[in-house]
Amino acid sequence: LSSKRGLITSTTIREGVSVIEAEVPLAAMFDYANELRSMTQGKGTFSMEFAKYSQVPRNIQEEVVARRKAEKEEKLALAN
Repeated sequence: LSSKRGLITSTTIREGVSVIEAEVPLAAMFDYANELRSMTQGKGTFSMEFAKYSQVPRNIQEEVVARRKAEKEEKLALAN
């Protein structure tokens, strides 16, 4: 989770099962179900719930804006 810009808030063991609670940006969670299954031989599960809105780090903001500009330019080029 830390590789996904996540912040682990707690770890516990309940009934022999490790429970990890963390805050992770939604954009970083795409395909996490497959990654977790792979890491746990299909035994791991996860759930998500909204916690808060947070500002995106500057470097990621720049990537998102650049990607959106490129998409917009491509769309305009196809329209002409």
